Amino acid sequence: MTRTITVGIDGSPQSHAAAEWAAREAELRDLPVRLLHVWEPAPAVLAQDPVLGANTHQHWTERVPQKVGDGLRLRHPGVVVTSDQRTGPPADTLVRDADGAELLVLGTRAPSGLRGFLAGSVGQSVIARSEAPVVLVRAGEQTADEHTTDSVGVLSAATDLRPVVVGLDVSSPDDGVLAFAFDEAQRRGTAVHVVSGWQPPPYYPSLAAGVVADQGVARRKAADLTRLLLPWRQTYPDVEVVEVSHPGSPADLLVDASQEASLVVVGRRIRPAPLGVHVGAVARAVLHHVGAPVAVVAHP
Repeated sequence: MTRTITVGIDGSPQSHAAAEWAAREAELRDLPVRLLHVWEPAPAVLAQDPVLGANTHQHWTERVPQKVGDGLRLRHPGVVVTSDQRTGPPADTLVRDADGAELLVLGTRAPSGLRGFLAGSVGQSVIARSEAPVVLVRAGEQTADEHTTDSVGVLSAATDLRPVVVGLDVSSPDDGVLAFAFDEAQRRGTAVHVVSGWQPPPYYPSLAAGVVADQGVARRKAADLTRLLLPWRQTYPDVEVVEVSHPGSPADLLVDASQEASLVVVGRRIRPAPLGVHVGAVARAVLHHVGAPVAVVAHP
C-alpha cells in the first residue's frame, strides 16, 4: 500500500482545518494526502423525499471531497491530493480504510470558552481502535498558531515553530511514541520537550505547599529521565531536548507544558479486547485541555 496521510473529511470547518494540517505535514514528509469521505445512506424516510431524497443526498456528499481537494491543490501545489468515498458507519470505515496509512488526521470542534477539543463519539472511537497514529486538529487551526510570536508579539508563520511536546512514563517508555515525537521535531526544525510526571512517596509533603522534603527523590527521577533519553539525543543530535520531570499528575503536567506547543504527542495502550471506548486518562486530559494539534500513538 502506498504511504499516505489520510484525512477524514465531512465538509465541516473542523475537517477543513484537518485537511490543511495534513497538507502541511505532507510537505514535511514528502507524502501524498488522501481525502477520505465517509457518508451514511439517507434514512428510509428521507430517501423517499422528492427534494431531499437519496440521490440529492449523495450528490451533495460527492461534492465535499472535490471541493476540499481543489482547495488543497491550489494552496499546496507540491502535494499530491487524491480522494476516496466510502459508505458505512463513519468510525468503522475510517479505521478500516486508514489501515496502513502513515497518519490518520481528523478534525474536531473547539468548545466555546475552552482551549481544548470536543472529540465526538466518532473521533474517540477511531482513536481507541486505530493502530495508525491519529492526529486531532481543532476547528479554526491556522498555520501561524504553531509558530512563535514575532518581535511585536503577533503569531506569524514566518517565525520558528513551537516545540513538540511528548508525555513519557519513565517506568514503561515506548520507543514508538518517542520516535514519533523526535521525528516530528526533526522535520520541523524545533525542540522536543519530554514531560514526565511521577507520584511522590507517601511521606512527601503537600505539593500545594511548594516544599520538597527529599530532593534526592526528585534528583533520582530526573536522572532516570536523562538516562532514558541519552540514546535519543545521540540518534537525533540536531534536536534540542528539554527534560521536564516533576512530581504530580502526568496529565496536568503535560497539559501545562503543552500550552506553547506546535504538536502534542501522547501514547495509547493497545488493548487486546477493549470494552467500549478507551483512549487513556492522559490522552483524554490532553484532548480536553490543549488547543494544539494532538497526535495519539498506539503502542503495546
